[in-house]
Amino acid sequence: MMWGEGHMEITIRLLKEGDIGPIAASFTEAGNKSKTTSLYERYLDEQEKGERVVLVAFSGEDFIGYVTIHWQSDYPPFAEKGVPEIQDLNVLPRFQRLGIASKLVDEAEKRVYERSSIVGTYASYGPAQRMYVLRDYVPDGLGLFYKDKPIIHGREVPGDGELALYLVKERES
Repeated sequence: MMWGEGHMEITIRLLKEGDIGPIAASFTEAGNKSKTTSLYERYLDEQEKGERVVLVAFSGEDFIGYVTIHWQSDYPPFAEKGVPEIQDLNVLPRFQRLGIASKLVDEAEKRVYERSSIVGTYASYGPAQRMYVLRDYVPDGLGLFYKDKPIIHGREVPGDGELALYLVKERES
C-alpha cells in the first residue's frame, strides 16, 4: 500500500528478513535499545507461521515505523473471544505526528476486518490512547490491567509499560 503524505511518500508492506537489521539499528540510533534483532526475528517467524502480521512503513528506502497484528491475543478476554489484537505500534521519533501511525493502523484494521468484525488493542501511554479514541476505539469495559491481569480495587501497581487499558473497535456495517 502506498500513500502520498505531503512531500513524503509512504509504502506499507509485510516485514521481510532483510528489514530486520536496519529496523533494529534505526531504533537503537533513536535511543530505544529494546527493539532488538531477536524481537524482529521472532516477529518474522510468527508471521511465517501465520500467527502475526508485521506491517512496516518506509519513505523511499528509509524505515519509519511498524505495527503488528497478533491473531491470537495473550490478553485473556480477547483470546477467549478470538479478538485479534493490534500490537507494538512504533514510529521513529523524527517521523511522529505526521499521520504515519494512523496509516499503519488503517492498514492493520483493513487486514483484521477481512477475518474478524472486531479488533482489539491496548494503550499504555497518552498519545496512543488519544489516537485510538479518535479512531473510535472504546475501553473493553474490564478496567485497567497489569501484566494481563485485572487490577484489584485498592491494589497498587507500577505505572510502567505493563499497565494497560484494553480497547476495542467493531467494524462498521
